[in-house]
Amino acid sequence: MSRIDPVWLDEQYNNRARVPDYARHLGHWAEASALSRSRSNCRLDLRYGDGALENLDVFPTAAPSAPVLVFLHGGYWRALDKSDFSFVAPVFTQAGAMVLVPNYALCPTVTVEHICLQLVRALQWVWTHAAEHGGDPSRIVVAGHSAGGHLAAMLLSCRWKQVADELPPQLVTGALSISGLFDLEPLRHTPFLQGDLQLTPSSVARLSPAFFPRPKGKLYATVGAAESEEFLRQNQLIRDVWGPTAVPVCETLPGRDHFSVLESLVDPDGRLHDLTLRLLGLR
Repeated sequence: MSRIDPVWLDEQYNNRARVPDYARHLGHWAEASALSRSRSNCRLDLRYGDGALENLDVFPTAAPSAPVLVFLHGGYWRALDKSDFSFVAPVFTQAGAMVLVPNYALCPTVTVEHICLQLVRALQWVWTHAAEHGGDPSRIVVAGHSAGGHLAAMLLSCRWKQVADELPPQLVTGALSISGLFDLEPLRHTPFLQGDLQLTPSSVARLSPAFFPRPKGKLYATVGAAESEEFLRQNQLIRDVWGPTAVPVCETLPGRDHFSVLESLVDPDGRLHDLTLRLLGLR
C-alpha cells in the first residue's frame, strides 16, 4: 500500500483507533498523576514564558545536584496536558533525579513550529533555574512519548548558542524517544491529523529530525513491538539516518502498544526505565 494513501495512513497513525482500550490508559495516567502530585513536594505551574500554557511542574528529589529529567507529553501536538503525566515523576525522583514536566500550547491554535520554540524556552528555563530546585544544569536529559518523542529529538538537535550566548552548546546531554515521529511528511497526508497540524512541505523540512545533521548528544529510539508498521519504520529511520553513534539504542519492546509502552518507563524493572537511568548517569 502506498504511503500517500490517506486511508492507509489513517490506519497507521490513528493510535486511538488501533488500541481499543486506549481510554483505560488515559484514565489510569490521570488518576496516577493526581495521586503523584498529592504525595510529592512538587512545585506546580511555574512560568517559563509569557505565552499560553508556558508553564511547567517541578518534582524535586532528595539527592543534591541531581541529574534532570524533562518529560515531554504526546497527543499529536494537539491534545493532553502536563497534568496527565505527573505519574512519570515518582519513580525517578526516588532514584535520585529531579523531574520537570512542561506544558505547551496545542494545535490548531498554534503550529508545531511554535510548540518547538516554546520548549526551547522551557529548556532554557530549566538550565537557568535547575540549581534552585536541587538539579544539576550540566546533566539535562529529555524523554518524550509519541509527539513528545519528536520534540525530544528536536531539542537534542537544537543549536543552543544561537538561542542565547550564555547557553552551553549541548544543553541537552541525551534524549529518549518513546514511539517518536522523525519524518513528518506522512502526517502531512494523514486526514485525521492534517486539519489541525496544517503541515506544508517547507514546515515538514524544518520539523523532521530525520532531515537534520546528526547531533552530538545520544538519542535512544524505542517503540512498542505491537505498534503500527509506520511507527516501527519511523523508529528505525532515525537510526538509519543518524547512525549508531548518535542513536546507540534502537529497540522495539515486546508486547507493548502505543499506550502500554509507557508502563515500561515507570516500572523499576522496565527496559525504558533502565535506559532513562543510563542517560541520567544513575545506572
